[in-house]
Amino acid sequence: MKSNKKSKVREQKNSKQLGLGVMIQMLGGNEETVEAFKNAVGKKIVKAELDDDVIRIWFNKDKGIEIWDGGQSCCEHRYITTDDNPSDLKGKKLTNIEIADAPDGEGGEVHEVQFLRIHAEDEVVVFETHNEHNGYYGGFAVKIKEI
Repeated sequence: MKSNKKSKVREQKNSKQLGLGVMIQMLGGNEETVEAFKNAVGKKIVKAELDDDVIRIWFNKDKGIEIWDGGQSCCEHRYITTDDNPSDLKGKKLTNIEIADAPDGEGGEVHEVQFLRIHAEDEVVVFETHNEHNGYYGGFAVKIKEI
């Protein structure tokens, strides 16, 4: 019986292997993220920015939330981008934050992408969370904390 190496390679590429950092985040629970999200919904945004792969949303000059991918474990490269203007959220009430799968990106051995959409009344700003790795550090662990 002849082995079909192509189908095995395709099968491995299509199955996403979670990295250790993501698995540890999953085991640790997400109570802090859930609580921060619940406390933020309905608040008026005074400033929103993307800085050093962290999304910051301010509700007054010293209170807000930070959103980032906390799944880093070793050799992967994680970062956040957007083509939108985060300041478009200013003056609007935060209504939802959602995550959706996106097509994988190009470059590197594996380039995973997830959309992170921030809804504020009639405005939606879309961020892309990226994870470039060799196949052993997959997945995302998007976290939110109050600041």
